[in-house]
Amino acid sequence: MAPALATVSIAGVADRKAARRLWGVIILLGLAFFINYLDRGSLSVAAPLLKDELGLSASQLGILLSAFFWTYTAFQLVAGWLADRFDVGWLMAGGFFLWSAATTVTGALHGFALLLGARLLLGVGESIAFPACSKILARHFPEEQRGLANSVMVFGFASGPAFSMFLGGMAMAKFGWRPFFVVVGMLSFMWLVPWLTWMPRGKLAESHPESAGVRTGQILQQRSAWGSFAGLFCTNYLSYFLLTWMPFFLVRGHGFSMQQMAKIAGGGYLAAAVVALGCGRLSDLLIEKGASPTLVRKGFTGCGMALAAISLVGCVASEGAVLIAMLVLATASYGICCSNVWAITQTLAGPAAAGRWTGVQNFVGNFAGIIAPALTGFVVDRTGHFFIAFAIAAAFSVLGAISYIFIIGSVQPVHWNPMDAPAASRASSGAW
Repeated sequence: MAPALATVSIAGVADRKAARRLWGVIILLGLAFFINYLDRGSLSVAAPLLKDELGLSASQLGILLSAFFWTYTAFQLVAGWLADRFDVGWLMAGGFFLWSAATTVTGALHGFALLLGARLLLGVGESIAFPACSKILARHFPEEQRGLANSVMVFGFASGPAFSMFLGGMAMAKFGWRPFFVVVGMLSFMWLVPWLTWMPRGKLAESHPESAGVRTGQILQQRSAWGSFAGLFCTNYLSYFLLTWMPFFLVRGHGFSMQQMAKIAGGGYLAAAVVALGCGRLSDLLIEKGASPTLVRKGFTGCGMALAAISLVGCVASEGAVLIAMLVLATASYGICCSNVWAITQTLAGPAAAGRWTGVQNFVGNFAGIIAPALTGFVVDRTGHFFIAFAIAAAFSVLGAISYIFIIGSVQPVHWNPMDAPAASRASSGAW
């Protein structure tokens, strides 16, 4: 059994071995998000093949692609509550086992109903990932290091779709979609071996007695909380629109082959992963040099969403190489924004409420995962093209930029006081 992680901020860790272990945990979490998004995104890569094999309509396909988010969203509130009260290491291990099992069995299922059930189970397993991660980062990483730490997560969940769309697309074109799911699911279980050795155990940091008193109602009194909820919803709409429908849009909307689609979509997500890592590190450097966290964090998120909106408009007004460039730019813009999304949340919530705030934020934000795939399917069925679908995604991107820049107040910790919730709200920047 590995000893517990050091219980002080990484900035003040005297034991270099403990500091390296903490960063090792972050790398494992980045790998977990890589597998997480690889698993949830693989079905969209298989969509053209799946549609033909099962004889699905675009509307049915949209429902199947959105089903994951029904349970994933619903369980966010439970996951956030669990992360603030129980050992996040074991919670993460249990969720990971469940979602890997769901991915494995997907490759052996036949029929719409059974696949729907597997996607619902996948959502339950993956629901713990973000609340657990936010709890660890909020307790161990100071403001000037959260950009890079969060960007490791973003690198993972952006490169996951890059892998599923590039190598997954190639593999499915050659071997079919079923073997891909079985192999990926079985290999995913290997992640549990290092995690069970290195995971944080018991209390992650210094005791926070106020954490038991922070209630969801107190979080909902913060204007900045609603800004973060709305911003994540819009960011997720962009993400899930691209993740679930970009392969189908390229193959059936513009006649690209599965191999060409794999290179384009995979390249876009690889660009997002690299951009996110660079922007996360740049944001930390700016803050270390004295820049305001409010200006830096909100600048990256707001500008990223604004650039995404422009790129999406360019997608429906172009063809060929320009279309490809616009799609890659839209995906990379998502990376710019996401490099600082969760750093904002972790700073505002602090160690006392990071799990619950993240759970509520993910609960609201992931309704976009339910709406975007299904709405796009219905729009495409009704209109026969993707123009309106891209226009809707661009509009949400603009709203996301507005939420990050104007609704979220100063990016500084809320001073929670469980005995006096209204006073705590007034004491924090951006509170009602």
